[in-house]
Amino acid sequence: MSLETLDPAKLQTAISDAGAGWTAGITSVSQLPPSAKRLILGANFPPGYAAGLQGQGGAKAGAGTYPASFDLTNVNGSNYITAVKDQGGCGSCVAFGSTATVEGTYQWLRGNPSTGINLSEAQLFYCDAASQGCNCETGWWPDNAFNFYKNPGVSDAACFPYTAGDQACTQCSDWQTRATMITGWHNITSTSDMKTWISTNGPLSACFTVYNDFFSYTSGVYKHVTGDCAGGHCVSIVGYDDSLGCWKCKNSWGTGWGENGFFRIAYGQGFYPDSISSTGCGSGTTPPIDANMWAVEGIVATGWENGRKVLGLWAIDQDYNAWAYFDSGVGWRKISAASDNIFYDMLSQLAAAKAAGRPVNFYESQGVITQIYCL
Repeated sequence: MSLETLDPAKLQTAISDAGAGWTAGITSVSQLPPSAKRLILGANFPPGYAAGLQGQGGAKAGAGTYPASFDLTNVNGSNYITAVKDQGGCGSCVAFGSTATVEGTYQWLRGNPSTGINLSEAQLFYCDAASQGCNCETGWWPDNAFNFYKNPGVSDAACFPYTAGDQACTQCSDWQTRATMITGWHNITSTSDMKTWISTNGPLSACFTVYNDFFSYTSGVYKHVTGDCAGGHCVSIVGYDDSLGCWKCKNSWGTGWGENGFFRIAYGQGFYPDSISSTGCGSGTTPPIDANMWAVEGIVATGWENGRKVLGLWAIDQDYNAWAYFDSGVGWRKISAASDNIFYDMLSQLAAAKAAGRPVNFYESQGVITQIYCL
């Protein structure tokens, strides 16, 4: 396979001749040598994946109750998607795509586009993926990433900052108390269900095959026109537009690529019609980007929640079993039973705040309230 640098003018002519309707140019990755281009991907398709998804995707579009378009980066002027990051020269796209989906889900379910959540792709890849024998050259797969998000969770980025290139797992000593977990995940194989999920529950993760022309994408709705297969790549799906027939995706190649780090791709694109291997090219048939997506079912968070109102309190005739219900999509949280003083003091503060209608700030550790400050 040849991944030589494509001439932008010739590529744009090919795009125009094909009626593809997107714009190519020199980007932050288009001039990389072939080995470096493959290294900024990283979806390691498991054996049998393609065969198991034959006929999925657009063929199952069906009818739905979703709006005709939806964009989590602009919901009534609010952007619920965290900042674009750069995986650099390491096949860690799975860590970035899954983390972007967890972060976006967290903000959307909280109804707060500015929570400041920033989770550690470094832990997810250099600790968790590495424990399964994966590295920058081999890549990884979302099933495994979301399983680690479910248990034991992933700490904040400050605990283990990301730099590109295989390295030792060097988490901070208290990472477990700083970890964000998910309650579960599942696959979605119907495009109508994908759109319904995005417009009600938050972003999804997806993987697809990248061709050489994709590295030169600058704007518009991408459709493959020319160039060989480079490999598999995973991203976060943050929106869709039926009038344009496309998904909007958050990539992990920095803001100097695409539409400030995002891209739009036509429904049914991102497949390799001849074959697939662990790199996305080789033997079998790769399904399109919308054949399968990964959904995060819920968040078990660690960190501060600020300015929340207590809408309800619940307790049962068991020692230290009391819960508080908060607004803004936070929902039920258990009150810590670390000691008598902590438990009863926080319970009384929450009861007083509820009675007075006053908001509170609280710190939760994996869904358990450990500190409260009444406002």
